[in-house]
Amino acid sequence: MAISIRGNKQLCGGIPKLHLHSCNTKEFKGKRFTLIMKIIIPTSFGLLGLVIVLCLLYLCCFRKTTKVPLLRFLGKSYVKLSYQSLLKATDGFSPANMIGMGSFGSVYKGILDHSEKVVAVKVLNLQFRGASKSFVAECEALRRIRHRNLVKVFTACSSVDYNGNDFKALVYEFMVNGSLEDWLHANENEDEVHVKSRNLNILQRLNIAVDVASALDYLHHHCSEPIVHCALKPSNVLLNNEMIGHVGDFGLARFLPEGTYNSSATQSSSIGLRGSVGYATPEYGMGNKVTTFGDVYSYGILLLEMFTGKRPTDNMFNDSLSLHNFAKMALPEQVASVVDPTLIQQREIEEASSSTENTRNQSSTGSHKIYECLISILNIGIACSQELPRDRPTINHIVTQLLVIKNNFLGTDGVHGGRRARITV
Repeated sequence: MAISIRGNKQLCGGIPKLHLHSCNTKEFKGKRFTLIMKIIIPTSFGLLGLVIVLCLLYLCCFRKTTKVPLLRFLGKSYVKLSYQSLLKATDGFSPANMIGMGSFGSVYKGILDHSEKVVAVKVLNLQFRGASKSFVAECEALRRIRHRNLVKVFTACSSVDYNGNDFKALVYEFMVNGSLEDWLHANENEDEVHVKSRNLNILQRLNIAVDVASALDYLHHHCSEPIVHCALKPSNVLLNNEMIGHVGDFGLARFLPEGTYNSSATQSSSIGLRGSVGYATPEYGMGNKVTTFGDVYSYGILLLEMFTGKRPTDNMFNDSLSLHNFAKMALPEQVASVVDPTLIQQREIEEASSSTENTRNQSSTGSHKIYECLISILNIGIACSQELPRDRPTINHIVTQLLVIKNNFLGTDGVHGGRRARITV
């Protein structure tokens, strides 16, 4: 067998019969190393760099997604406050300055150092499940809304405390007269004189009812995207120095897609119970989707509580008796047996102080009109708190009805002078 290797001068090694020179191992390794240096290593580093860039882009996008609502909320028109400034404003979040406690944190009275402005600082307890989500939801809601009957928010703070823990807080306009809860239900530690001084007369309650309904009407029908409050109750209705009602606490608020905000259809959802026991609409407890009719139900319970003086969680209410049924069974003949006794007492005091027969006759007519007013108001509360969403009125219809009741009340009772007229007692 003949073998020819002419023209292959670079051949080396092989069988002895070929008489080829021995191969240079070092030279071969050098060439392989050069190949690795020129191709493999740069390619590997390139791939690694690409992975790092992609990871950084992902993290940046994730951070942007989670922070955008707060950053847009703060904006140029809002004061930027640090943890240190809020700590100083509230005297170290002193218990003496605590004015309220909610589902996700505590509220403190504070005085801002740079402006000496009195504010309410809501500090989120981030150990509570859902607190961070509530903070973002409230920021997102409050940055979109402006209405005379909504609590004004000054700014928000998302920082860290001195221990390196996350810190989140919202800073609101301070409401001098506290919450509607404080005016409807006496504190066990309050003396009798103080309790009597905090009684609300019929017109004051009616004005506040109109304020709250107007706020809900704005949220449901006049925002760029309908908003459901989901947490309406007396402790979330705050009163300023003129006793004007302001709705606050948007930690559970939900934005609704166009076309579904006013739907009363029963739809499945995994939201579970939204709101507080006694005020949350029954369909939420069955897993149905959020609708504006849920707020209407809560408003109906609030209205009944305002004029009966009884909480929906009162011990007298059980499976067979609710605040809704309590009011419904008494109307119209027994209205005096279910309304807040202080409302009747106020009228009796006014009648007793009448000095002339003509005045007494006017008072008698006025008493009849007051009962008519109370019946009408309780009927609205009953209609709003119907078990089925489709049986409830819309909030804009409620506002119209309340204004008619108020105008009739003022016109027949001889009290004039505008929206904030008061009954003399």
